[in-house]
Amino acid sequence: MLATIKNKSKEVNEKLAEGKEKRIEINEKREAFRGVAARGSVLYFCIVEMIKVNWMYNTSLQQFLGLFDWSIDNAPKAQLTKDRVANITHELTRKVYRYINRGIFEKDKVMFKLMMCLKILIKDGKLTNADVNVFLKAGGGVDDKQKMVSWLDQKTWLNLKAISIHSFGNERSKFFGSVIERMKNETKADDPWRSWFNSNDPENLSVPDLQEKINADQNIGHFLHMVLVRSLREDRTMLACQQFVQRVLGDEYIQPVTDPISQQWEESARNVPVLYLLSPGADPTGNIDEFAKKKKQFPTGKVSMGEE
Repeated sequence: MLATIKNKSKEVNEKLAEGKEKRIEINEKREAFRGVAARGSVLYFCIVEMIKVNWMYNTSLQQFLGLFDWSIDNAPKAQLTKDRVANITHELTRKVYRYINRGIFEKDKVMFKLMMCLKILIKDGKLTNADVNVFLKAGGGVDDKQKMVSWLDQKTWLNLKAISIHSFGNERSKFFGSVIERMKNETKADDPWRSWFNSNDPENLSVPDLQEKINADQNIGHFLHMVLVRSLREDRTMLACQQFVQRVLGDEYIQPVTDPISQQWEESARNVPVLYLLSPGADPTGNIDEFAKKKKQFPTGKVSMGEE
């Protein structure tokens, strides 16, 4: 009897040790996928904050979880965990972008993409909230009436002052600290900074004195360029934002997006209808009927003003 108890005790201890090892192994594997969860969190709160722009952009957690699960199921498989994580992260970002982009007004699409980029960089530790505030407010919180650059208007001067005293990134570098000194000594129209400022497309030109430093900063160089354009040439901000989005997320995110009816149908269900918000003159009936013929579901039922 005593021998049996000892054997049972030994067997239980072995299973407990084995369970502990398994628990550690599972936790290690789960931790490897934390990057996917982090990206999902960033994207979800981007969606939630769009409600502040327009209540119609309200999206439920259940909708987002559907996108999250779809991304995991459809992302390319990979043997290495880090490649699998990268594939899921890429697919999740793309899926959320396409889903939300389809349901917001054209005027708000760049803002949503910009929000995604900024929050991703903050989550990655490359940007701080203070950096984003400087981009958004520029010289709005600066009071300095002693304008040192004569050929700038007061608003632009305050914007320049704001970015020149701000320390960007986690390295807390005053990247634009020397710009004022260089600009105030320029008196001719063809001087580097004045020529850049007066150009038709400054976002496409090299930044005087700083372009090499911007290119060398792989973490926030593209952000610094966007901040500079927004501060000195506010009229070119949207174009600079598009360039920023392209560099952070890729070319796909600045290309025109078309969502065919076939794709919308695949995402729909009996309890998930497709709603079209149409502008005057737009009518998708023909395309819907054409798709219904391919599915051998023609003719479709039509109701107009409450009557078939």
